[in-house]
Amino acid sequence: MKKRLKLALGMGLLAAGAGAVVWSLNVRDEVDVDVPVAFVTSDSVIARGKYLTVAGNCMTCHTARGGQPYAGGLGIATPFGTVFTSNLTPDAATGIGSWTSSHFWRAMHNGRSKDGRLLYPAFPYTSYTQVTREDSDAIFVYLRSQPVVNQPNQPNTLRFPYQSQAALAVWRALYFKPGVYQLDASRDAEWNRGAYLVSGLGHCSACHSPRDALGGTRNSLALAGGLIPMQNWYAPSLASPHEAGVGGWDREHIVSLLKNGVAPGASVSGPMAEVVLRSTQHLTDQDLGAMATYLKALPGASPAPEASAAPRTVSAPANPEKFAKLYEQHCAQCHGDKGQGVPNAYPPLSGNRAVTMTSTTNLVQMVLGGGYPPATAGNPKPFGMPPFVLVLSDGEVADVITHIRTSWGNQASTITAQEVSRIRANQGH
Repeated sequence: MKKRLKLALGMGLLAAGAGAVVWSLNVRDEVDVDVPVAFVTSDSVIARGKYLTVAGNCMTCHTARGGQPYAGGLGIATPFGTVFTSNLTPDAATGIGSWTSSHFWRAMHNGRSKDGRLLYPAFPYTSYTQVTREDSDAIFVYLRSQPVVNQPNQPNTLRFPYQSQAALAVWRALYFKPGVYQLDASRDAEWNRGAYLVSGLGHCSACHSPRDALGGTRNSLALAGGLIPMQNWYAPSLASPHEAGVGGWDREHIVSLLKNGVAPGASVSGPMAEVVLRSTQHLTDQDLGAMATYLKALPGASPAPEASAAPRTVSAPANPEKFAKLYEQHCAQCHGDKGQGVPNAYPPLSGNRAVTMTSTTNLVQMVLGGGYPPATAGNPKPFGMPPFVLVLSDGEVADVITHIRTSWGNQASTITAQEVSRIRANQGH
């Protein structure tokens, strides 16, 4: 009996200790919302807040399809259920009309709502915590200037136990640490501005970092590439020269890709096309240049010396003539008989990292669903790719992708019909 009592007592103490640790990790650097903080409302602050809101791409998530801007209601599917975005209009009953700037700052910095409730990281406060108080206040002032929309927030539909605040507190203890971006004294002002935009408002790591089974990311793997949950697009590594690293790119080409959606030999597609459409094309060339400077300097972003890059051994396609015929019938008209592409229209497939990187998810997505780069001021009428979901079987998709990945000097692995079938099923094609 005494042994059982001691065991129970020990387990109780262990649970209490773990609870205390989780609690302490969830109240780090907390904002005191009871202390009034004055902020300036002016046309210039509103304009600056609008610009920062665009940089954070806030409208895309906080506007339901066909709904009023910033009124929320958009369902964001996660592996744990659906999170519905909140109303950011200045309605006192259903929006942020009764919030103070400190309440808003706490949401950005600590991931807490006005009532102190923990927010789900579908709202990327894990990145927004790096935003300065001055920028947070400017965004708040801009949102308070928007038309009032009375639209009650829709309850989230998350599975047990993910819907509980306790489970969320544990997640935050594991993966979230609040902290405003700190300038790196060893770097110049442009690099620091780029780092601030990429890691903070731009929240690039939300897509371009791998996630574990609990949906968490580690700082050590930030921007290392990862599959976007539920969307099943692979956001390539921004550090690897074999994926989307830009260490060897000209600065103006990086700016062009972020501003226009296209650059020599490259174009954006999938979720990144929406980022360019809704956000980065509207940023100043100065800020885009700062982001380019930061991305070029990422560890591992420099191109590997060709002499040290051993060619990969790949198996030859089982039926190269058949595969080549499929490519000739469906692809060569736009991409060229040798995958050379057409400048300012269709990207080359020969020597294209998007074709040869390890993950084939995006290739299958593009062949099945097609797609266009975004329409931007610098590229108002983009050339696109038609969907082949009703034209090609899984085996034919695998065959044509295998041909592209193993031709014209490309040295990448083959892909099977089973892999295509899996990707098709995950995306609902």
